[in-house]
Order: sequence, then structure tokens, then C-alpha cells
Amino acid sequence: MGEAARLAGVFFEPTKTFADVARRPTWVIPMLLLMLFGSLFSFSVGTRIGWDRVAQQQMEAQLAKAPPERRAQMEQGMEMSKRITSVFAYVGPLFGPILMGLIVAGVLTVIVSGIMGSGIKFKQTLAIYFYSGIPGIIWILLCILVMYLKPPDDFDIRNPIAFNLGAFIDPNAKFLRAFGTQMDVFSFWRLFLIALGLKVASAKKLSMGGALTAVVAPWLIMVLIGSALSGLFG
Repeated sequence: MGEAARLAGVFFEPTKTFADVARRPTWVIPMLLLMLFGSLFSFSVGTRIGWDRVAQQQMEAQLAKAPPERRAQMEQGMEMSKRITSVFAYVGPLFGPILMGLIVAGVLTVIVSGIMGSGIKFKQTLAIYFYSGIPGIIWILLCILVMYLKPPDDFDIRNPIAFNLGAFIDPNAKFLRAFGTQMDVFSFWRLFLIALGLKVASAKKLSMGGALTAVVAPWLIMVLIGSALSGLFG
């Protein structure tokens, strides 16, 4: 399969596509696409809303809950927070995908090969990870569309589109809202594609249930940890 056929096949023929990816595990093109569209999202936020405004909104929300003795210190750090947010907003999409890919592929390879004995190689897992992220481009485009349809002050950077349970949970319930935000259609879509890719790459050594367990279990652990931290400090 050519690169264009692979990218389209993620949506229309995922089993055939991931079988081809397993045979020839290249990943540069999908990684570059994820970097490109991630940068497009950051640029859109910067021009439509402003990363300074995003950082200020988040700091103001924390200031409102902070005890009086801490507010002065937090206000002094507001400008630094704005600069850091702006830097990470543009640097993150360039380095984040490959860093996250290496971490996730490493963990999954240990699970499916080291523990479950599937024989899947790290390069195969890395390629599966990046191709599974292609549907996320739709999420980015929808976010940008909503961003330009809404007034800038009404756009919630933490939950831009209501494709998850968190959009319907009380913002004051920090843990539940953070957990619900991760219960997202696009997250589930990617988890399914990764599991499907691993199953296909294993040459029938992994069942779909086993592949889903290998993918969902570490993801759910990270979601619970992140939600607990958000509940404590969010």
C-alpha cells in the first residue's frame, strides 16, 4: 500500500492497513502529519484566542481558590506562566508526538512481547501508534471550527468539543470531570485502532481481547492518576 492508501485505510480498511503497517513498519509520514496539525491547532489558538489569555484564565481560576497568603505569590508568577505556556504551545506539537510515541510504544512492546509473548517488535508498535493517531486530525479540525464559531472567551481549551462525558459533568467535581473528559470518542477510537494493529501484527498470537487489555489497562491507570491529580490540584 502507498502512503495515501494507508492514511485513507485507517478510516475505511483498518485491518488491511495495519497488516501492511506490520509488514513494513514506517511511521515518519503520520508523525509529520500529527506535528503539522498539532502546530496548526496551536497557531489557531494563538491567533484567535491568544495563549496569554489562556494562561491568564487558568491562573485566575486557581487564584480564586487560593488562600490569601498565596495569591500575591501566584500573581507574581503570572507573567512567567504566560511565557512558559506560549513556548510550550508551539514547541509541544513539534516534539510531543515523537516523545509520546517512544514512551507508549516502549510500554506496549514490553507488555505485548515481553509479558504476552506476541513477538511484536518495537518498530511495529511505534508505526501502529502513529497511524492510530490519524483520526485525531478530525478532532483538531473540529476544534478549530468551534474555536472560530464561538466568542474567544467561551472557548474551553481543556474541553473544546463535547465528544466526551466530561462536557456534561459539573466543573466543580474536578476528579469526575477530568476522568469524564478522557472518556472521549476519539480516545476510544485510537485505543481500538492500536489494539487492532497489535492483534494483526502478532500473527494470531494475540486475541482482540488480549490486545485491548494490553492497551486499555495502562491507559486507564494513567487516566486515573491524572484525574486524581486534577482533583487535588486542578
